Amino acid sequence: MSDIATELRASHFPTMTSTNLTFASQAEHRAWLASQAALPAGFRVGTTRFDFTPVEVSKPAKMTITMIALDKPTTAFAAMFTQNAFPGAPIHIGRQRLHEATIGAVIVNNKISNVCAPDGVRTSERLCEAAAAILKLTPQQILPSSTGVIGWQLPVEQMVPAIPKAVSALQAESILPGAEGIVTTDLYPKIRRAQVGNGSIVGIAKGAGMIEPNLATMLVYLLTDLDVPRDALRAALAKAIPGSFNSMSIDSDTSTSDTVALLSSQLVPCPDLSAFQTALNNVCRDLAEDIARNGEGVHHVIRVQVTGAPTEAFARSVGKSVVNSPLFQCAVCGNDPNVGRLVCAIGKHIGVIAPGTDLSKSRMTMGGQEIFANGAFRLSPTVEAALIAHMKNAELYSSTPPPDGLTFSPPITYPPHERRVEITIDLGLGLGAATVIGTDRSHEYISENADYRS
Repeated sequence: MSDIATELRASHFPTMTSTNLTFASQAEHRAWLASQAALPAGFRVGTTRFDFTPVEVSKPAKMTITMIALDKPTTAFAAMFTQNAFPGAPIHIGRQRLHEATIGAVIVNNKISNVCAPDGVRTSERLCEAAAAILKLTPQQILPSSTGVIGWQLPVEQMVPAIPKAVSALQAESILPGAEGIVTTDLYPKIRRAQVGNGSIVGIAKGAGMIEPNLATMLVYLLTDLDVPRDALRAALAKAIPGSFNSMSIDSDTSTSDTVALLSSQLVPCPDLSAFQTALNNVCRDLAEDIARNGEGVHHVIRVQVTGAPTEAFARSVGKSVVNSPLFQCAVCGNDPNVGRLVCAIGKHIGVIAPGTDLSKSRMTMGGQEIFANGAFRLSPTVEAALIAHMKNAELYSSTPPPDGLTFSPPITYPPHERRVEITIDLGLGLGAATVIGTDRSHEYISENADYRS
């Protein structure tokens, strides 16, 4: 870890569970990432990048191959994958890998997701074979991942010769090259870490668009040196997912490539499984919010805390209904506290899943201001002004319409802060509760996704 990173962490940044880190520049954010990036014992990471032209379009492109390798294959590994019924070839293979005795490495490519492409499974297996030969593993000990454009074929003839370069770049100091290597339309890399006893958990994530995990276009890799047995590790990941990645949505589209993988090198005794679970939960929650904050065209992160629901699942579904409402998302983007759209999104959803529900005891706040109670709004010029100020304070950047013929370009390549539009909803129906992370909907989001392949 560099001296500047250590100094920055000590003087400016609270612990990992803090929710309001503030960065004045891209350099300061990168220094903080470096301070979080030390690899757990027993892991190495390497990347390589090359030019290619997709078969489907005559448009030059660049691809990064990222390798995550263990010093010794591990029996302690876990993964969860997308629920999309058209999963990518690496998802099919990954599900099979869960039955293997050990895993020794992960190979990731960006730019093309290898979903429903001709001979996609065979192509991914060929990459695993090439990596295994160099790492002295079996192909079944390699977990593949791909992210990017859906439907295109991987440039396997260029990828196979690039794999030795990724292996030769393997180093045991920092996960930052991996965090940078897996991104696509992300504005910046994402790293989170937690310490448990003498060991650590370090995670990286790729997200941006097509995000509503049941397991979003989302890739997450969690590495730990803590010796947690295989069954316990898988149980811990299953517990961490519902309150983190599955409680996030940017655009309500569940990707074909979602993967969350957790690997342990088993080199450091785990002093307390409950402490490990808490640390894993925190890393996953922070990465989920990082993904939302780094979403395509995102100006505001929205956090909806729902309480008083009949069940946790009910509460989560209400929160998802709010953050997935296009009208409410657009209002937030414009710093317009249109609370009517908020109530509409809640009522629409509950009217479908639980018609006839009595919401007379419900209460809502935004930015700490009470806006609804006992079946009626609580609004005034003072409240409206406070709500607008809250939204502006949570804005990552403001957009100015570009000149005719030009596209939007976000003016930031780092998160200036970790503030959010804060909404609480107490339904007054029970003890169920959930917190959901979402975002606004901007001009930039439309521009990005209109031009994504072209």
